Amino acid sequence: MTLYLPRTTTSEITEALMAERLSVGGGAMNMVLTLVIVTDEADHYDAVRAATEAGREHPSRVVALVRRDPKAEPTIDAEIRRPGTSGPGEAVLLRLYGPLGEHPDSVLTPLLVPDAPVVVWWPGQGPVDPASDPVGRLAQRRITDALRSPDPLRDLMDRVAHYRPGDTDLTWTRLTPWRSLLASVMDQPCGWVTGAKVTAEPDYPSADLLAAWLSERLEISVERHSSDGPGLTEVSLTTDQGDIVISRRDGRVATLSRFSQPDQRVALARRGAATALAEELRRLDPDETYANAARHLGPMLAGSGA
Repeated sequence: MTLYLPRTTTSEITEALMAERLSVGGGAMNMVLTLVIVTDEADHYDAVRAATEAGREHPSRVVALVRRDPKAEPTIDAEIRRPGTSGPGEAVLLRLYGPLGEHPDSVLTPLLVPDAPVVVWWPGQGPVDPASDPVGRLAQRRITDALRSPDPLRDLMDRVAHYRPGDTDLTWTRLTPWRSLLASVMDQPCGWVTGAKVTAEPDYPSADLLAAWLSERLEISVERHSSDGPGLTEVSLTTDQGDIVISRRDGRVATLSRFSQPDQRVALARRGAATALAEELRRLDPDETYANAARHLGPMLAGSGA
């Protein structure tokens, strides 16, 4: 069930949320956090759906902010989706008109779950400095997605230059299966790693982050190569005993090839927004591993002449 509140106020929205919770016998005490989505009209449906899926693991109050006509009279159109309709949490869609679109933090503050962490997600084009954004200043964690930018690598590099603890990007989260597989391979006897190659689509910043992570952790030179995709297609490690290659051509299953061993097939599916978002919501402390890899990316690109 969805409750529509046209031309409303934050106090009316708060009262409606309370009434909806009482009607189903629940309360905000169940909510572990407030997830704020800053999006536009074109993307809000997919973003709220991804947040709802992630919310099955992390019951949240999801507040989606959509900025509309900046020249209109200041008003709010709200949609409230009751618990059960949007997973175990609540979902509130706010369309902000006029000057309210320039001050979304003033609208958002009364709707935050009391004494609970705040996470902000920009599923489309995010701010260069998320921590200085009016909404980002309210959050412990700020999630962006450079892949949605017209120039993904430049977008990621600009954001890395403004990194603050609590920032992260889904270009990093998409790498978790790859990093886990590589870590498990290197936990076994594999010889001394002397170099590596990462191959992916040309404008796929996850590959550059993976190269930076390998370079930073192993203290080696990592080459970046291009392919037709989809996404990240191959990582190879050069060791003093032979090459180790993880190749994924279909975006679903990878082949792990190691010297003197038979090839192995490994599930390595590409990750959707809901899966990546759910992972980010599992941790509310700063991701130092991401920070180290991101900081290493700039000097590495400068050294390669990219």
